[in-house]
Amino acid sequence: MPRQARLDAPGTLHHVMARSIERRKIFLGPEDYEEFLGRLEKGSVFAGAQILAWSLLPNHFHLLLRSGEVGLSTIMRRLMTGYVVSFNLRHRRHGHLFQNRYKSVVCEEEVYLLELVRYIHLNPLRARLVRTVEELADYPYSGHSALLGNVKRPWQQTREVLAQFAKRTDAARRRYEEFVAAGVSEGRRSELVGGGLRRSSGAGRELPRRGKKRGAEGGYDERILGSSAFVSTVLRQAEREGRSARRRGLRAVGVAELAERVAELSGVGVEELRSGSRRRAVVEARRALTQVAIGELGHPGAAVARYLEMATSTANRSAGQGELSPLAKRLLEALEGE
Repeated sequence: MPRQARLDAPGTLHHVMARSIERRKIFLGPEDYEEFLGRLEKGSVFAGAQILAWSLLPNHFHLLLRSGEVGLSTIMRRLMTGYVVSFNLRHRRHGHLFQNRYKSVVCEEEVYLLELVRYIHLNPLRARLVRTVEELADYPYSGHSALLGNVKRPWQQTREVLAQFAKRTDAARRRYEEFVAAGVSEGRRSELVGGGLRRSSGAGRELPRRGKKRGAEGGYDERILGSSAFVSTVLRQAEREGRSARRRGLRAVGVAELAERVAELSGVGVEELRSGSRRRAVVEARRALTQVAIGELGHPGAAVARYLEMATSTANRSAGQGELSPLAKRLLEALEGE
């Protein structure tokens, strides 16, 4: 089964997770932890990303970040590849370190931001690296200690998270700490890490994965955590962006080649297409060519007009006539399907 595309856009909130191969340790000591954090800091600054929560454990890590202008895939490639190279050199080993590619879930901020911050920062406690919430406050390899002011991490967005609890820093930290402590009894929440629950049906109730098909009302998508409306919005945006990207890649298809494809689909010969004939089928074929070449693939109107031996204004007017014609849609589908 082919991999699904990543979902990303500037300002998107992601819960990112990556595990080691065969549960081996990816952090063998303080030097490894600090190496990873140094690369995370540099990567977030380079990409304009905001790190809201994070937790490093011996054989995996969690990040909650809001992506910037540079996409998530670039951030993670630089982070993980660079870390593996340095880890292998430092420990005289070879080969892969992480299991497959990282996992990322696009999250609805209004509903899940604080839940994810708490869940991620409780990971060391659930993994028994610390015994109590009090000990967690001093665990250096989680964003929790930075939010409480016990460890300085200037690159972490502590103010934004604390502002969700109170205006004054001391009050915000106290309420945040109480919020985290209240989550200890919740244990592992599969919907926050890409488990069996997906799109919300409203009022905070989640629908089981097997109960709905993707694309159905109230369905789910395993790459997204949020309400039905949020999931639908993200998928529509991803579809539009994917279509735009595909069409940008089609700009290399020249006007003459497009004309040949129109001729194949319409039954109108290329010579007749360029003849100026007013026969209805020819007019429709010419309109489809201008709509796709100018309106969709971005060819200059003057270039298309020269090929069709018509005025530039006529070609541009033809391209702008209402919605895509059925023939133009068939042409685009044929091109994108190749």
